[in-house]
Amino acid sequence: MGSGDGAARGADGVHRTGGAQGAGTAGAGDAGAGHASARLLRLFEAHRLTPTQRRIAHCLVRKADEAPFLSSVEVAELAGVSQPSVTRFAVALGFDGYPALRRHLREVAPAAAAPDSAALNEYQQAVQAEIENLQHLATLLADTGPVARAGAVLAASRPLPVLGLRAAGAQARGFAYFAAKVHPDVRLLDEGGTMLADRLDAAVRAGASALLCFALPRHPRETVDTLAYAKEAGLTVVTVADSAFAPVAAHSDLLLPAAVGTGLAFDTACAPMLLGRVLLESMCDDLPDAQARLEEFDAHAAARGVFVD
Repeated sequence: MGSGDGAARGADGVHRTGGAQGAGTAGAGDAGAGHASARLLRLFEAHRLTPTQRRIAHCLVRKADEAPFLSSVEVAELAGVSQPSVTRFAVALGFDGYPALRRHLREVAPAAAAPDSAALNEYQQAVQAEIENLQHLATLLADTGPVARAGAVLAASRPLPVLGLRAAGAQARGFAYFAAKVHPDVRLLDEGGTMLADRLDAAVRAGASALLCFALPRHPRETVDTLAYAKEAGLTVVTVADSAFAPVAAHSDLLLPAAVGTGLAFDTACAPMLLGRVLLESMCDDLPDAQARLEEFDAHAAARGVFVD
C-alpha cells in the first residue's frame, strides 16, 4: 500500500480505513499475552501507587525480562530510590516483602526469550524486541475505548497543541505533520525554553481544550513541568509514553503506553510511532470533514505536481 509521503496511498501518506474498531485483535492474542512487560503492567496497574512506587514500577516494566532475578538493592539502584522503598512497594502490592514479590514475578512473568534467541546477533535481537513491543501494543489496543476517548478529545480541541521534546520530538513532528491535513489548527511544540509556556498560553487563549504529548526516555524535566503548566491552564492532557508509570503520568488525564526498545545504544520507538498513527485514525473518526480535507489536499497536490507517483 505504500506511496505518498512515507505512508500509505492517498493524501500525502494518509490512508483512510473503516476506523479503529477492532484494532489489535488480529494476531495479537497469545504473543502479546506472553510478553513479560504486559504481565507486569497488569499487576502494577491494579494498585494505587505513590510517585516513588511508580518510579519503581516504571523501572521494573522497562527491565521486565530481568525483573524476576533482581535483588531489592539492585532495583533500588536502578530506580534511584532507597532499598526500604522497594520493600514498601512490594507490601503495597499485597506481598509480605520483596522476596515474595520476586517469587511471584518468577511465576507469572518469566523471561520470554525466543527459543533461538542465542543465535541472533545484537541487531536481530533489537528487531525482535521491537516485535514484542508491537505485540504488547496490539494486546492493549484490543480495548479500543482509551484510544477512542483520546481521539474525540483531540478532535474537539481548536487549536490542538502537540508537545514533544528531545527524543520525543520526532514523534510529535510526525503526528503534527499528518494531523494538520485533517485538523484545522495544529500547533507543534517541539522546542523548549522560556517561549514554550508563551506558546501554550497562546493556544489556550485561542480556544485550545486539550494537549497531546509524546514523552519518551530519558524524560526531560521540562516536559513534566510543561504538562503541569498545561493542567493548571485547564487543558486535558493526553500522553503517549513508554510506560503507564512514566514520570509524566501524574500530569496526564489519559496516558496511552507504548514501550520503547532499549537493546541498542539509542532507544527505538516503533510502538510509540504506531500508536501515534492509531490516534490519528481515531481523531479522523471524530472529524466529520476529515475525508473532504484529504481529498482537497490530493487535488491540490496533483495540480501542483507535488509527488512523482
